[in-house]
Amino acid sequence: MAVQQSLGLVCLVVRDYDEALAFFVGKLGFLLVEDTPVPEQGKRWVVVQPPGGTGACLLLARAAGLEQLAAVGRQAAGRVFLFLYTDDLWRDYERYTAQGVSFLREPQEQPHGTVAVFKDVSGNAWDLIQPNAQNRSWPGVLLNP
Repeated sequence: MAVQQSLGLVCLVVRDYDEALAFFVGKLGFLLVEDTPVPEQGKRWVVVQPPGGTGACLLLARAAGLEQLAAVGRQAAGRVFLFLYTDDLWRDYERYTAQGVSFLREPQEQPHGTVAVFKDVSGNAWDLIQPNAQNRSWPGVLLNP
C-alpha cells in the first residue's frame, strides 16, 4: 500500500487577523483561501497560500492569552522560521521592497539557491529562496533526484 501524505497547514500565531491579512495578502500577494468565523471559540479560521503554491498553506491564528502573545514574532526564537520558495527571487524581492517589506539580508547566492531574508508583520524571519538544482527540497528536484 502506497502512503500519501503532505504537510497541509503551518500555524502562524499573529497579533491580529486583519493586520496579518493586510501583510500576507496585501503586501506579499498571498491568496485568501478561507476566512471563517468560529464564534463559539471567539476566533476565525484564516488560511492563506502563496500565489501558485502547491505546498502547505498558512493558518493565521490570533494569539490567545499572554503565553501565545509572547510567542508572536518569535515562534522560532529568532531563527528563520519559514521558507518561501519562488521561481523568480528578483521579481519578488523588488515587488516586496516596493510594498515596504523589511529585508534583514539582501539577496545572495548560497549553495542551495539565491536567498534573501525578510521579516513578516509580526517579526518572524523568512527566507525567500529561488532554489537551484542542488536544492533537494524544491519539488522539481525531489521528483528527479
